Amino acid sequence: MATTRPLPRLCWTGGKNSSPAKRRLRRKSPTRRSADRWRARTCNDLIHRACRLYPSNFIAVCQLPQSPGVPPARCIPELERCVRELGFVGCNLNPDPSGGHWREPPLTDRWWYPLYEKMVELEVPAMVHVSASCNPAFHATGAHYLNADTTAFMQFLTSDLFRDFPTLKFVIPHGGGAVPYHWGRYRGLAQDLKRPPLKELLLGNVFFDTCVYHQPGIELLLKVIPADNILFASEIVGAVRGIDPETGQYYDDTRRYIENAVGLSDVDKKKIYEGNARRVYPRFKG
Repeated sequence: MATTRPLPRLCWTGGKNSSPAKRRLRRKSPTRRSADRWRARTCNDLIHRACRLYPSNFIAVCQLPQSPGVPPARCIPELERCVRELGFVGCNLNPDPSGGHWREPPLTDRWWYPLYEKMVELEVPAMVHVSASCNPAFHATGAHYLNADTTAFMQFLTSDLFRDFPTLKFVIPHGGGAVPYHWGRYRGLAQDLKRPPLKELLLGNVFFDTCVYHQPGIELLLKVIPADNILFASEIVGAVRGIDPETGQYYDDTRRYIENAVGLSDVDKKKIYEGNARRVYPRFKG
């Protein structure tokens, strides 16, 4: 029987860990940029320490020192340090360093290409994950996060990014935001825009995680997205920390949803728990 034990956790620090200071520092100031570089390096060093202390529990994924308006190429030295010197296997990429104001070019713009070239060279994927929201119109975990997941997917759909970078890989968290629920809309948009079918256009490069907080949501994800494109994910401190009164279980106990998924084979469970992560994060050798 196929094993269903998840891999060790990918230990990463989202931009949210550094976002409070981003609201306090003046935008585009030298102090701000220096602080972001220092903060990212410090967080990554702490991640490295945690992974060395608990190597059977954590695998390192790094934060990038992103700042509003600063070219992503400035992040390359820290990415190289984390991968080559510290053994990290991936990175977290914020598509909106402005914190909800969306002032940077889309992820498919050539502005991002130097970073993508380095990611391909190093064989590391990126999880697309925003930081805290500085826009009062967008609640951070209830709107801003899911908006970004959905926005990133649509940006990928309308571009030829993966023609330029055939081996570049992204993980979209939170089950892909609104994408699985509106899969028919995206298939139709691709068709209207004369784009290839989504499976051909995106599913060789774009993957989704299982940070979805109810059984029907996971069931939908599994019905719409191929098992080959789903990676198991849970959260140490999730967006919702309480107990669901309808089930008596924690909302963010995502493994329970996978185990209870109707019709999910042992083969597909193994892909979701382990096989896909090894494929998407090829530097992981454990």
